[in-house]
Amino acid sequence: MPRLIVVSNRLPFSLAKNSRGGYSFKPSAGGLVTALGAYLEREKREHDLECIWVGWPGADVPPEKQADVRQRAMSAHGSWPVFMSADEAYDFYYGFCNKTLWPLLHYFTSYAMYDAGQWEAYVEGNQRFADELEGLIQPGDRVWVQDYQLMLLPALLRARHPGLAIGFFLHIPFPSFEVFRLLPTRWREDLLAGVLGADLVGFHTHDYTQYFLRSVYRTLGHDHHFGRIQIGDHVHKVDTFPIGIDAARFMETAAKPEVALLATETRANLGADRKILFSVDRLDYSKGILHRLLGFGEFLDRNPGWKEKVVFVLSVVPSREEVPQYRRMKKDLDEMVGRINGKHGNVGWTPIVYQYRSLPFEELTAFYRMADVALITPLRDGMNLVAKEYVACRVENDGVLILSETAGAARDLGEAIIVNPNHQAELADALREALDMPLDEQRRRMEPMRARLARFDATWWANSFLESLEQVVSSPQEDFRARPLTADRADAVRTRFDAAGKRLLLLDYDGTLVPFAALPHLASPDAALKQLIRRLCADERNIVVLISGRDHTTLQEWFGGETGLNMVAEHGAWIRPAGEDWGLFRPVEADWKETLRPLFQMYVGRLPGSLLEEKDYSLAWHYRGADTELGEARAKELVDDLTQYTANFDVQVLEGKKVVEIRNMGINKGEAATMLVQTHQPDVILSIGDDQTDEDVFRILPPEAVTIRVGTLFSRARFSLLDHTAVRALLESLAPVSG
Repeated sequence: MPRLIVVSNRLPFSLAKNSRGGYSFKPSAGGLVTALGAYLEREKREHDLECIWVGWPGADVPPEKQADVRQRAMSAHGSWPVFMSADEAYDFYYGFCNKTLWPLLHYFTSYAMYDAGQWEAYVEGNQRFADELEGLIQPGDRVWVQDYQLMLLPALLRARHPGLAIGFFLHIPFPSFEVFRLLPTRWREDLLAGVLGADLVGFHTHDYTQYFLRSVYRTLGHDHHFGRIQIGDHVHKVDTFPIGIDAARFMETAAKPEVALLATETRANLGADRKILFSVDRLDYSKGILHRLLGFGEFLDRNPGWKEKVVFVLSVVPSREEVPQYRRMKKDLDEMVGRINGKHGNVGWTPIVYQYRSLPFEELTAFYRMADVALITPLRDGMNLVAKEYVACRVENDGVLILSETAGAARDLGEAIIVNPNHQAELADALREALDMPLDEQRRRMEPMRARLARFDATWWANSFLESLEQVVSSPQEDFRARPLTADRADAVRTRFDAAGKRLLLLDYDGTLVPFAALPHLASPDAALKQLIRRLCADERNIVVLISGRDHTTLQEWFGGETGLNMVAEHGAWIRPAGEDWGLFRPVEADWKETLRPLFQMYVGRLPGSLLEEKDYSLAWHYRGADTELGEARAKELVDDLTQYTANFDVQVLEGKKVVEIRNMGINKGEAATMLVQTHQPDVILSIGDDQTDEDVFRILPPEAVTIRVGTLFSRARFSLLDHTAVRALLESLAPVSG
């Protein structure tokens, strides 16, 4: 079984200096530790999984003590500490991580800082992790990188270990492109490229996944095919994996007699006849604690009958007090609790019981079991496991969960009362609904949520991710027919060609022999390409065919003087055998162009940077020079319009790379290729193309033909090449040396 290396900013324990000058190990809290810890313990016990957890130990350890701490960490916890000085750790974690990425990815754009020095510290921190992993990684390992602190790490590892299986999971939201693009260009490019060093990238919700894919497209230009992105000859998968909790642990703990007794005693202290509201959060502006208090205050204002009948237990866990926004929030929180209690409370009743401390696990589960209503309303949260923990602890299937629609958990816990956390009146109404909810309605909502949590727990989440990673890295060809044309495969192709008496070469032009240009007329052939084609045509065994979507006039201008070259234009409408004149493949009409030309011209006007190319028997709308995302949207609209307009026309709509084209039905490269194969009866066929129009050729050719798709693995072709440069290199190896 392969080893698993989990890499996170923090280890599942923290170091604390003891009185003897040494270090003790204190278990860490948090959703990641809880979720992954449960999975790892089970896998170690049941499947003998070997796992190493890599991360910062939470303390500045002097060099002379690092070897001892590392040895103890490995032997007792299977952990490999990444040591940093106090200043390095501060600049890395409290700098770019929590002053730029955390607020920006949570949509708190006004809090985000763009400090070049902090960015450099972030780069250096990721590099430090990569250096530490260098001595650990062995062949066959699986590396699972966690969260926003290490977004550069997957690419750093990929550069050093090209064949390494790497996963990355983001535990916080990924925002829309309009927010993400606030980062300086180079930073956002590096962050996305860093994450895409992973074979598998995971997010909590479908929305985050789609936002990431869109940002990759808008920033790096990589499109996706059902969540798969090809970069070079490597395919990366981006998918959704909602994290769960260790549901069994919470359910079993909440059912313990001692926890039930603690819950009863706590309720008695608060008022046995009172309804209890409860929330627990880290001190963080993203959690919406102040908004929650304002909502509770409005509830008391609007519902005086509930005074002295309800208590709100507000538990806040200290966090990141080094960050200025957190210090200000703590001050505001203290003041707001005082104002609400002063306004509504009396000698016998304190509306808000406020605790600023961490809760031990059994005390936390007792609060969950005791509370009639959980008020979990973050302004933005990747998932929010507190909501799931509350549900898991409702052993009687009662209680009401009020949950923010901007928390990832809202997708999993749809039976909760879902609210907009920014609206005080909506929070107040939700509180009234929750407190008045009859028991049978509480159970109707709670039972399916608890059943779902038990099934889709932390182990299910980790297994789903790691099984998907295994599929991506071990059997990619099950999903993609085209295989990269490696050096060995290219040698086999050359061997076949050398042994063949007659060879048919079907070569697309744009994107295959030359790169795409902003304007069609700028993609004219260079001298080296013309010389290559002459060499190929000089071999009497070769039948060389340029089979292009270009108009025949342009191809004639560029290649009309090349002896022995066959040409097919407009996807098969025009054909010119070597040494002959151009002729139509079959009689066609183009009356439809007069009707459809105004529609294309309208879209040229609607999208700056687009243009209309008119050919004899087709119209092509190009948008390579336009805004990427708007161009894709307009292209979809044009295709929809054309589909409706052409219902009674004998035409076909094509979607190519940054182009929408319409042509006569029955005219395609596949029909032309069929005729060429039947005419020449070659011993071997080589067909190379880069877009959907070339798929018509790949589809009709016999299985033994050498078919190559350029730029993607998603194809009917047998093989793939990266770009036009790789195509030319292959053809150079097949061409005779000029004398």
